[in-house]
Amino acid sequence: MAKYVFGPVPSRRLGKSLGINNIPGKVCTYSCIYCQAGRTVNLTVTRKSFYDPQKVADEVVEKCLEIGFEKIDYITFVPNGEPTLDVNLGKIVDRVRSRVDVKLAILTNGSLIWMSDVADDLMLFDLVSVKLDSGLEDVWRRINRPHPRLSFSNIIDGILEFSKTYSGKLITETMLVKEVNDSLENARAIAEILSKLGPNKAYISVPIRPPSEKWVKPPDEKAIAMFYHEFSRKLGEDRVETLTGYETDEFIVEEDPREYIAKLTRVHPLRLDYAEEILRKKGINLNEILAELENKYGVVVVEHLGHRFLVKRLRRK
Repeated sequence: MAKYVFGPVPSRRLGKSLGINNIPGKVCTYSCIYCQAGRTVNLTVTRKSFYDPQKVADEVVEKCLEIGFEKIDYITFVPNGEPTLDVNLGKIVDRVRSRVDVKLAILTNGSLIWMSDVADDLMLFDLVSVKLDSGLEDVWRRINRPHPRLSFSNIIDGILEFSKTYSGKLITETMLVKEVNDSLENARAIAEILSKLGPNKAYISVPIRPPSEKWVKPPDEKAIAMFYHEFSRKLGEDRVETLTGYETDEFIVEEDPREYIAKLTRVHPLRLDYAEEILRKKGINLNEILAELENKYGVVVVEHLGHRFLVKRLRRK
């Protein structure tokens, strides 16, 4: 079973995305209330080495050759933690890029981008997605629950400084949570930052998968429309997009589907009907292997917003 690579999976932003999980389970600089990977187990701001960069790169190349380069739009660093905490991030990128002709993307919360070594690593990517859930410090603390050593102003300044010299595609994602960060004041504060940042695209999303805190709910349509309007006033409608639905079920499975599901759920929950379709194509009945998924892989079923999901049960310290 592959240790570092999962997918490809259909992505609403990146097309067919082959994921790299370069961080152990839930090591992060934030403990976001809506996180689909569960609460942060190790809240830290210290970069360190987690895995051998050569082994990670070898597994990526092997997977690309196995499924075919034409089936991958992006190789994406999207672990169940903050990818820039990996001090070997740049080394992995260099080793992958020297052997694979596929665009590289990273989904980061941007909390360490003010550090020069982190910014240098991010410069290596074709696409960088940065989290921007709040333009107000008090709201940032409520929704992202950052490490106490992090500074809101340093992060915003760091993102803006990075954008001045980055030549790739820069996008932002704002996750809206009902009665937490969905106010007009916050919409305008983020929009002001976006006007200075000038991203290729600003995405507005809502928590559609099971969040780390059960009380988290999506905002109403009026709030989503308000954020879209405020962002569009600064960027233009062609550079703002809402992500309020599920991705397609066009999964590419070239391995044992049990292992595919186990690896995917390490990073984000998988809708049960999507899992059923993945298994059906391999002649497997989901109900017959639910016990195996739980006992062997630690994958369990939960319900959220009227849908059932397979999620990875987290180990607690």
